Amino acid sequence: MRAIIAKRVDSGTPDTTEISDLAAAAGYTVAGEVTQSRRADPALQLGEGKAEELAEVVEATEATTVIFDNRLGPYQTYNLGQLLPEGVEVIDRFTLILEIFGQRAQTRKAQLQVELAELRYELPRAEAKTSLAKRDEHPGFMGLGEYDESREQDIKNQISRIKDELERIEQTEEHRRERRRDSGFDLVALAGYTNAGKSTLLRRLAEDLDVEENEDLHRDLDATAESQDKLFTTLGTTTRRAAIEPRDVLVTDTVGFISDLPHWLVESFKSTLDSVYRADLVLLVVDVSEDVDDIHEKLVTSHDTLYERNEAPIVTVLNKIDAVDETELEEKREALSALAPNPVTVSAREGLNIDALLDRIDDELPDWEEERLMLPMADETMSVVSWIHDNAHVDDVTYGDEDVLVSFEARPAVISQARSRASELQATVADSA
Repeated sequence: MRAIIAKRVDSGTPDTTEISDLAAAAGYTVAGEVTQSRRADPALQLGEGKAEELAEVVEATEATTVIFDNRLGPYQTYNLGQLLPEGVEVIDRFTLILEIFGQRAQTRKAQLQVELAELRYELPRAEAKTSLAKRDEHPGFMGLGEYDESREQDIKNQISRIKDELERIEQTEEHRRERRRDSGFDLVALAGYTNAGKSTLLRRLAEDLDVEENEDLHRDLDATAESQDKLFTTLGTTTRRAAIEPRDVLVTDTVGFISDLPHWLVESFKSTLDSVYRADLVLLVVDVSEDVDDIHEKLVTSHDTLYERNEAPIVTVLNKIDAVDETELEEKREALSALAPNPVTVSAREGLNIDALLDRIDDELPDWEEERLMLPMADETMSVVSWIHDNAHVDDVTYGDEDVLVSFEARPAVISQARSRASELQATVADSA
């Protein structure tokens, strides 16, 4: 698929690096680009002369698609389609992102979120088609499609259905998170921009994976998380157990942030971000090899996203230190100190400073408490002792003739449950006496 990149900026020089990377990630071959620095034209996004130049470039390169880095309104899409050679598709950055999401979605939840985002994107275009049809204009071109009078209501019905199904899935996942937490697991979430190295870091932290292992899988609790130099390789969530003795820690990799996403697209993937919002600790992963101004902007956006609903502490992880020298790293740490006052610097790919990150995770997670429980000797006593072994770090078990003394360390929630089980056991023994 041959594509032409188009981008307009209000002032300065248009940067097409990210949109070209996105196009490549979707499988397009970029055959050329047309850029312009001026205020947006309401009808065409580009100025009329530049739009005609775009049509000439498309015809000369035999491109089949024009990809705008700007957000296109329905009428701009329609007008551009009238100028371009017949059969050429006009898409904007958000349609492109949805294409990539659709290609990468593997789990039912991810597929539903993609479908929801696509429908939210299509709804105003369906409304535009209705308006154009009433004016006796027939928008039968790549971009808006043919007019279907019932489509608008169909979209609204489908959005409602998908939201209901996603809510049911999220309830199931929340129950799973609570079971894990009740079982003594600390929950750590990886957040950050796409391509920052989150999946590679997950593989480095996981106690049962080799960092080179890659089975192209990315479902929760499946064998591994995909780790590639591509945008959006992570759409669902993958959870793995990390080796942080004596804690039981589960680390979850999540969908990556990307700049300039519209509200409707972020909203569609909100349930995926719940893994971040409901964690005990968030690791905000940053690619430290990028330009410091870009890193600063991404940190600001990430903090805005996280602080909206997140209550857990956030630790910034400056990843890919193998790609910068010590002087550059120190300069960037200083420049970013207001947003990342005490970051951990690592190379997930090379395994540098991973032990320091594990120590930091241990320090930031809720403190464990010590407890000693006296359990009466009864038929169910061994079951309670076994449960404590499974969910806490047991220091000592002393068996007497009529009771058992268990000394252990655990999360406060686990200690509370252990006390409750001990009380139930004592009540059972008292009733049978």
